[in-house]
This record gives sequence, C-alpha cells and structure tokens, in this order.
Amino acid sequence: MLPLTDTVRHLLLIFIPSSLAFLIALFSAKPFIQFLLKYKLGKQIRETTTDGKKAEIFNQLHAKKSGTPTMGGILIWATVLLVIIISQALAYFDIIERSLWNRNETYLPIFTLITVALLGAIDDYFNIRGWGKSKGINVKPKMFWLTLFALAGSLWFYFKLGYNELHIPGIGDFPIGWWYIPLFIFIILASANSVNITDGLDGLAGGLIIIAFLGLGAISFAKGLFILSALCGIITGGTLAFLWFNIPPAKFYMGDTGALALGATMGVISMMTNTVAILPFIGFIFVIETISVIIQLLSKKLRKGKKVFRIAPLHHHFEAIGWPESQIVMRFWTIGAIIGVFGIIIGLIGMGM
Repeated sequence: MLPLTDTVRHLLLIFIPSSLAFLIALFSAKPFIQFLLKYKLGKQIRETTTDGKKAEIFNQLHAKKSGTPTMGGILIWATVLLVIIISQALAYFDIIERSLWNRNETYLPIFTLITVALLGAIDDYFNIRGWGKSKGINVKPKMFWLTLFALAGSLWFYFKLGYNELHIPGIGDFPIGWWYIPLFIFIILASANSVNITDGLDGLAGGLIIIAFLGLGAISFAKGLFILSALCGIITGGTLAFLWFNIPPAKFYMGDTGALALGATMGVISMMTNTVAILPFIGFIFVIETISVIIQLLSKKLRKGKKVFRIAPLHHHFEAIGWPESQIVMRFWTIGAIIGVFGIIIGLIGMGM
C-alpha cells in the first residue's frame, strides 16, 4: 500500500469523524424524538415580546407548533462528545494516531459547547414547564450567566494564552491590548444570541450553522489547525443529521441548548483562529437577523411604538407578509451560503493563500 500523504491523512482526520457524527446522530434521532414525546418535552409558544407586549402576530403564525419536541440540540452536542470519547479511546489503544481531545485546539471550544449547552438546557426546561414571565429563564439572568462565562473566557485568552491581536484580512495584525477582553465578550454574546434569534423557522438555524462551521473548518484547515477543523466537521455532521428531521415540518426543535451553545462555540473558534473580521460574512444571516431586532426595538422606543417590520426578527416579518416558511428558509440558506463563501475567500486571501 502506498504511504498516505500528509494532506490525505489530514483530510481523513476530518472526514471520518464527521461522517461518524452524522451516522450516530442520524440513527439516534428517532429514538431521541420518541423520548422527548414520551416525557412531553415540548416547546411552549411565547406569549410576550422582548419589550413585554403581547406577541399576537407570532402566536397567530406559530400556535400550531406548540408542543413540538424541543431540546434537539442535545442530539448535536452529545454526538460531538461521543465522537471525541471514541477518538480518545482509539488513540489510547494506538488504533489511531491522535485523539481529537487536544489541549491546544479543542479543549476550549468543547468546554464552551457543553457549558453554554447546560445553560440553554435549563432555559429550555423552564420553557417546557411554562416557568418564568417569558416561559423560560428571564433575559437578565440568562445574559448575566452568559456574560460571566464570556468574561472568564476573555481573561483566559488574554492573560493565560496571550491573545491580544485583531487580524484584518489583506492588511495585517493589530495589537489591541486589553481591548481584546471586551471584544471577546462582545463576540461570544453576539454569536450566541444571534443564532438563538435566528432559530425560529423549521430548518433555518440548522442550515446556517452548517454553513458557518464549514467556513470555520475551512479556515482552521488552512491555518494548519487540523484537529480544530475536525471538530468543526463533527459539529457539522451532527447538525446535518439534526437538520434531516428539522426541515419543514420539523419533528423537533434545537432549543436554546443547541442554539446558544453552537453560537457561543462559533464565537470561540472565531477568536481562536483570529477570524473575527470575516465572522460577519460566515454568519451573515445571523447578523442581519440580529440587526432587524435591534432596529425594531429602537424604532418602537424612539418613534412612540411605531415598527419598521411587521414582526422581528426578519424571518418572521417575511412570514407575516405571506412568504411560505420553506421559501424563507431556502432563500436565507442561499444568501448565507453565497456570502459565507465570499467570507472564506477573503479569509484565505488575507492569509496569503
């Protein structure tokens, strides 16, 4: 047998665990959905908007979805953990060269994924039980814990790992000193909440997460971070299997345990690879959705209740004016993929490739 080149070896390091993640999640999905149904872990439709008003339009559009199983994000992050454990066991017995549990490349994103997933799971359980004013953890305590986690991460990156630069593709690296700490916090909060905001239509967030992690995986590979790239592939594989059952009509929803966790992990990987400048391209739809919410809230506050959109975020606006759900999802996927590829190209050019 001809010896494998390093490139082929690295590609197999990504392809095999990614495929394994897809297969594990795909064959686990149906029994997991049955488990959610058996224990009545179904989503409760929110009755109020973020500013405390009655969410009448939202309820008209989504009342039929009440009771659909949620917490589907568990399928994704549990699959990621299982594949990492399998790789660790295979490496221990010298069946494979190296584990995907790597101090330099995967400790931090995996820790982020699980930690924020647990916070999201608590929020989902509150929603299922109908606890809290908004049927979930109230915004302030949820943001407090998410900010606390982001602060801890920023201090670790800055003081322990020595991160203090911002890379602008095609221009270079700029030392920003202690400003790295608030930048890190902002990126984690923005990434986590933007994915959570976008998770509102069947299949929408899942497809966009796949696009984002494919982009981050490609950049990681180009930087020589092959194990990190493999982790991005595993997340992509698990999310693809989730999406198989989440496309319209969804059999289950991701929930905060998936959306918040995957968004925060996306932010951490972006900070690790110093790709903050291209993150708005890779996650373009997430950015647009978040901006639509900000515009709506500012308009209602500054213009005496007047709205720019029928309902925010943007995907619900298009739904309210009559676009079919599947049409919105496919068009947002298409735009997200095109802008995402553009972002990858900018990133690679900025690396001199």
